[in-house]
Amino acid sequence: MKTVRIVLWAAVVVMAGVLGWLTYQVTQSDQTIAEAPFGVPFQLVDQNGQPITEQAFRGKPTALFFGFTHCPEVCPTTLFELDGWLKQVDPNASGLQAYFVTVDPERDTPEILGRYISNVTDRVKGIAGDPAKIAEVVKGFRVYAKKIPLDESQPDGDYTMDHTASVFLLDAEGRFKGTIAYGENPDTAIKKLENLMKG
Repeated sequence: MKTVRIVLWAAVVVMAGVLGWLTYQVTQSDQTIAEAPFGVPFQLVDQNGQPITEQAFRGKPTALFFGFTHCPEVCPTTLFELDGWLKQVDPNASGLQAYFVTVDPERDTPEILGRYISNVTDRVKGIAGDPAKIAEVVKGFRVYAKKIPLDESQPDGDYTMDHTASVFLLDAEGRFKGTIAYGENPDTAIKKLENLMKG
């Protein structure tokens, strides 16, 4: 009986050790994720046709939005609202930067994207590029984007895009700090941007 108790206690000690080690590993993993830049490395082009990489999201806090120029409501509304928030929170454009990444690179050339954005704001820079590379970025930044045919009987015809509508907030090291949801209360959105600037 005494031997059984010793074996049971030994098993409990071993299990406690294993659980402790697993907890430590999970905690370390979460901490590493929290400290790592959000998304994936990329090589795309900005709205002026100039090369741009993930390093653009370093040095200053960043508001990052994924959308497309044929978007009927969400994208123009978000651009308009983001322009107003940025001008209110950072009037000199010295503390915050913002980017619009197309999820429809087949139609959104850098020129088209630049013209579309500049009609609404001068505070947001567009990012376009090769469809395969854009797909990698969309996946790497955990964005949902799907082509939806406007006519089900013609899947290769005209289409729209269903996509994530939130603005991603990244700190100066490119780490994820939160989102601004589509339709979010303007005061809440402004507060989030102010907090992002403070670090």
